[in-house]
Amino acid sequence: MQKARHMALPVRDQAKYWGIAAAVFLVLLWFLGNVILPFVLGGALAYLLDPIADRLERLGLSRAFAVSLIALVALLVLVLLFLLVIPTIIRQTSQLIETAPTIVGQLQDWLTTQFPSLMDADSTIRQQLSRLGETIQAIGGDILNGLLSSALSLVNVVVLIVVVPVVTFYLLLDWDRMLARIDALLPLDHRDNIRLIAAEIDRTLSSFIRGQGLVCLILGVGYAVALMAVGLNFGLVVGLTAGLLSFIPYVGALVGGVLAMGLGLFQFWGDWLMIGAVAAIFGAGQFIEGNILSPKMVGSSVGLHPVWLIFALSVFGSVFGFVGLLVAVPVAAMIGVITRFLIGHYKQGLLYRGQSTNAANDPSADV
Repeated sequence: MQKARHMALPVRDQAKYWGIAAAVFLVLLWFLGNVILPFVLGGALAYLLDPIADRLERLGLSRAFAVSLIALVALLVLVLLFLLVIPTIIRQTSQLIETAPTIVGQLQDWLTTQFPSLMDADSTIRQQLSRLGETIQAIGGDILNGLLSSALSLVNVVVLIVVVPVVTFYLLLDWDRMLARIDALLPLDHRDNIRLIAAEIDRTLSSFIRGQGLVCLILGVGYAVALMAVGLNFGLVVGLTAGLLSFIPYVGALVGGVLAMGLGLFQFWGDWLMIGAVAAIFGAGQFIEGNILSPKMVGSSVGLHPVWLIFALSVFGSVFGFVGLLVAVPVAAMIGVITRFLIGHYKQGLLYRGQSTNAANDPSADV
């Protein structure tokens, strides 16, 4: 006698349960954003550092020793950053905000000399330029003060210094065991497809986040060092900003290039060699990124279109705040992979192929 088999859950019920799970996830993200922030940061850092821990394990180190070594190196890097780099960034940012009205005033004087008819006392352009510098100074000052005050608050200090590193350490220590437990809980009927989709998501995230993060770091340091070498004021801030924004393709080069060229024109006006050097720095950076860094570190088949990435960051950032920005790229990658998987199945089904395809492949249709 054959054993009775359990009937598979209907597709409609499966969609309902997965939809409820997704809704619960979004609701928790909405209400617990500030609470789960250190855990999201810790999980992201653990995911990024797991390949390093695995490589150290293959070299013969135990998991605990490998994670401890990673934590020690990360601590030394953070100490060096806080002692050497971050104070300079804060100082240059403050100076840039304070000198914004002066820069706008110089632009106004130049426009007055070149186009006197457009810069009358009652002209709209003159009034807007007069307000621009004051607006930049006011907004920049408020942002900087807000960042400093929040960074110096007791809660954020505890989160940054204690909670996030601790969460990262324990998640990284148990990462492989957690994945094995999650794998054991996968629905048996869909285990193979889920593993296939999860592997594709991991490949996409690995290629984009780890690869693009390394590209951003190299570009940021390269831009900052090169701009400071040519003597551009605020070169460190401009270079690091361009590198950070390079996480979104084309945005970093556009914003950083415009900012650097604007500052270069005011600082080196008349010295076209120096202005050309600033432009050459970003031109060389774009060439190196497009032809060397991105093809080798990110790859050409990541599947995250720049427009889709910008849309995901905008939506999740506006709805869920800073936590939304952290989960935007992983969620965008998951949606992209699942969409491509569903499209593949759609193209193999009757809804896409139709009866005409079956008739064309049926030899009896010609009889």
